[in-house]
Parts: sequence; structure tokens; C-alpha cells
Amino acid sequence: MKLRVGYELLYHFPQPTPVIMMLSIHYTRVSDLERPDHIVINPSVPISGYRDGFGNWCSRILAPTGAMRISTDTVVNDTGLPDRIVSDAAQIPVEQLPQEALVFLLASRFCDSDRLADLAWTHFAHPQPGWARVQAICDFVHERITFGYEHARVTRSASEAYEERRGVCRDYAHLAVAFCRALNIPARYCTGYLGDVGTPPPYPPGDFAAWFEAYLGGQWHTFDPRNNVPRIGRVLLARGRDAADVAITTTFGPNTLNSFRVWTDEVVAA
Repeated sequence: MKLRVGYELLYHFPQPTPVIMMLSIHYTRVSDLERPDHIVINPSVPISGYRDGFGNWCSRILAPTGAMRISTDTVVNDTGLPDRIVSDAAQIPVEQLPQEALVFLLASRFCDSDRLADLAWTHFAHPQPGWARVQAICDFVHERITFGYEHARVTRSASEAYEERRGVCRDYAHLAVAFCRALNIPARYCTGYLGDVGTPPPYPPGDFAAWFEAYLGGQWHTFDPRNNVPRIGRVLLARGRDAADVAITTTFGPNTLNSFRVWTDEVVAA
């Protein structure tokens, strides 16, 4: 299947402002692009780029004073298959984990697993270690948090999401990641496109989505406590310890985001 994906962000900057953008499709999906997802900026300014410590592609600009439009639009080839379920994937003992997975066992700014350790063992000591335990975490988080865009707060930690019982997809992912790490399961936060392909209409306005990956059975596997069912058409942008590592834009000065649009639509053959 083919997916048309893209975004349009309309900003206003009262003064020249440095910006880091994490808006490029992850290198693991670049071969699926029908055309490059170049970031288009109006008015045009120079863009430089680098890879961060997690392998994500980051773009840097100095936004001039005034209005600015940041956008892209491309087509991605996708298998059309839902997220895989590997129910026999086992938990790997910490001493046998690969070195690159160890950082995803540590508490981070939004995934404060150290504060949730006792709760994690209280709630999830009995499910079989491995896939069943991670799925039990997703089931719990899915029921614990009430979704609503009006509940969004960029400073909310996993432990606060647990207490407040409300949030958006990043809060679901943060809480599940924190529980996994408290139980010695490496887990990393993911952000990207996720449309409504395969789900019944009507569809809400598009948005970027958050989910997570857990390291089980020697591989990383996708879990989505917000939706808590296998979904079709995920297109990864970036991975990190939590949302602080993969913000779509990080601005170093005052600004106003006047408009925000994201689309992930199936391209239907004529």
C-alpha cells in the first residue's frame, strides 16, 4: 500500500531564533520513500543537519523574524501489515543484553521509572516475563489513562500521568516505558506518522503519534498502549529515551505556533 504523509507548521518568531527540527522520516524507512521528504521552509533559509546519539536525523535553522512555514509532503510504500504479535518473545536477563540496549533501562526525564519501581512490581509481578508482561503493562496503561487533547501538558512525567489518569499518546507511551524499565525490560520511545488506515471512520484530524518499542527475544518490538491493538501504516520519525529526545521542533527563543497540520492518508489507486 501507499501512504501520503506530511505536515505543515506555521510559526511566528518575534526575533531571529535557532530551531532544531526532527521531522525527517527515519533512515530505516528511507528506502520506502517514492520521493525525498525534504523539509520545505518559506521564507527559505539555510538548513544544516546532523545525526544525534540515537541515529535520528536532526535539521538546524536560524528562523528569521516574522512568519515561517515548515512543511513536507511525500509518499511512503508500506507493507500494509499490522504490528506483529510475537507472544513467545522472552525477556532477556540484564547481564545478557546488548550494550546498546542498556541506556533504555535507565530512568529519564519523563520516564521516571525509579519512582514507579514499587508500583511496577505490585501490578506486574505475576504475568509471565516477556511479551505477556509487556502486554499486561499496555492493557493497564490503556485503561488507566483517559485520552484527550485538552489534557496535553508538555511537562507531565510518567509518574504524574499515573496519578492524574489523563493525557495524550505521549503520556501513554511514557508510563508504559517507565513500567518496562522498572521491570528490567529495555524500552524506547518512538514518534512518527500513524493514520487511521484499517479503522472505521469518521477519522479525527491528523497528528503525530507516540508509541514504544520493547527489547524482547533479541529484537525490538512495537507496542502501542494508546490504541492497544495492532495498527497499520506506522512511519517512524525518531526514537529516544522519551519525548525530550525526539521533539519535532526545539526552539531557542520565544515563538508562536499558529497552525499545525499532519496527514497520513492511504493513496487509493485510480
